[in-house]
Amino acid sequence: MDVDSRKRELVKEFSPMLLKSTKWFKIWVGILVGFIVWGLAAFVIQVVKGHEVTGMRDNVVWGIYIINFIFFVCLSYSGAFISGILHFFKTPWKNSVSRMVEIITVVSLIIGPIFILLCIGRLDRLHYLFLYPRIQSPITWDIIAIITDLIGCFIYLYLTFIPDFAILRDNSGDAPKWRRKLYTFLAIGYRDTTTQRNRLHKITRIMSAMIIALAIVAYTVLAWIFSLTLQPGWNSTIFAPYFIVAGLYSGVGVIIIAMYLVRKYFKLDHYIRKVHFIGAGVILLVISLLFGYFTFSEYFSRWFSHKTHDADLLDTLFNQYFWEFIFANYIGVLVPIVILFFKRFRTIKSITFAAVIAVLGLWLNRYLIVVPTLETPYLPIQDTRPEFIHYSATWIEWALSFAGVAAFVLFFLLLMRLVPIIPMSGIIDYEREGKGGTSGVTQYQLK
Repeated sequence: MDVDSRKRELVKEFSPMLLKSTKWFKIWVGILVGFIVWGLAAFVIQVVKGHEVTGMRDNVVWGIYIINFIFFVCLSYSGAFISGILHFFKTPWKNSVSRMVEIITVVSLIIGPIFILLCIGRLDRLHYLFLYPRIQSPITWDIIAIITDLIGCFIYLYLTFIPDFAILRDNSGDAPKWRRKLYTFLAIGYRDTTTQRNRLHKITRIMSAMIIALAIVAYTVLAWIFSLTLQPGWNSTIFAPYFIVAGLYSGVGVIIIAMYLVRKYFKLDHYIRKVHFIGAGVILLVISLLFGYFTFSEYFSRWFSHKTHDADLLDTLFNQYFWEFIFANYIGVLVPIVILFFKRFRTIKSITFAAVIAVLGLWLNRYLIVVPTLETPYLPIQDTRPEFIHYSATWIEWALSFAGVAAFVLFFLLLMRLVPIIPMSGIIDYEREGKGGTSGVTQYQLK
């Protein structure tokens, strides 16, 4: 089969995913939009009444908004790092998961910084961050890092989309007129000639190396926002690598969950195969061991030092947050290790279950880093004002948190409606290089 015929075949195969909306798809979109509207209503209330409608007070000035920011940004950085590795080293099975990773990277980097805005009491003064930045502040450098990474990830995502835009432009005769015009515009004249293809691959590979470096630098700067303070629980020399490993831990977990849902609901069993889950599961196992080691080192050094403020923080963790501590640092680490360590347990469902536990444990771990630390201030706690010491998220914060998750899923689904979640150009390139020995889907799915 020639290349043009194969392109038409692939467009025909993926067209239902792009053009047809099932009843369940519309229901899910409606539910997601409902959560977003609920969040917008909560946001209006917060803007009108101020931060008194949240659980944030004098001591706990950061709540689940910052935790969500850290989680989404680390998810983006880990996605950028993983995507860059897949492209740079030309991993054989990257075509089945690379687009999912790239979409997760960009969408999470859009959603994450929004939670920072929710922490700002005076949004009308937001522009002061850019007009009067303090170059000595890690927060200033974090803003620079996020903006730089966002631009880099957008360019990188667009470069990987161009060949598929060209395929859809030339083979989507049944698509609506606006969609064909959009593909023509976004393809920017790409014709898949040998020169164009080689040039695009070279640029993409260079960008993948840059993305890896940006991910490491940007998340290191985010970790320094905490570790460069003198606050017990944050002042640590291992926070930068600890955050990077934690980001990879949550990133691989979310990717596995996305693989499972996309595979099941879009019937892509022949592209996203068990071998991909096993490979991702082994990677999650290695990262979980590293994450467990860093977590143990962090808490053991604080316990062994017997410093007064560290002892107070551990007392807060072991008493007020005992079950959260157990889930985040024991169940969230040991359960994935046990499931993934033994080969007999490495089924698609069990690997996905391990990923869900890992992601929940990681989010709770971020919570324990932020909230208990702020609840253990240097100044003595005044018993007459316990509500200004202890933090409990209100429905406003939870509504905006769920709205953020809903927006993340909705944007992911909308991008899946723009281009196939399995890169058609990747399939063509793989078959063009003759690495399978057969033709069609069978050739591609051998890896």
